[in-house]
Amino acid sequence: MIVGIAALGLTFSMAVFATGHAVEADASIAATRQIELVKLVRQDCGSCHGLALKGGLGPALSPEALKDKPADSLKSVILHGRPHTAMPPWQRFLSEADVEWIVSNLQKGFPR
Repeated sequence: MIVGIAALGLTFSMAVFATGHAVEADASIAATRQIELVKLVRQDCGSCHGLALKGGLGPALSPEALKDKPADSLKSVILHGRPHTAMPPWQRFLSEADVEWIVSNLQKGFPR
């Protein structure tokens, strides 16, 4: 059990190192999944929303840009996409918990 706890600590430490600052711990999302989600948002979402998430083909995903958007609406857009736009649905790749974690972190300022 101690080895497992140490491995989890190492994984979380790697998340901090890889992202530039601490990824919020969330018991419903494993530390390794959090690292995957940061990478997905930075690379896949960043391809349209800008690598710094400041906008591009898609709108900015900064806390300032999202402050007036309800979390449930943001989750729905991520899961189901936006018809007749470049925003695809991600429900095949992301769970509801994944999307809640992403939205929560986007609203706070996404990890680097």
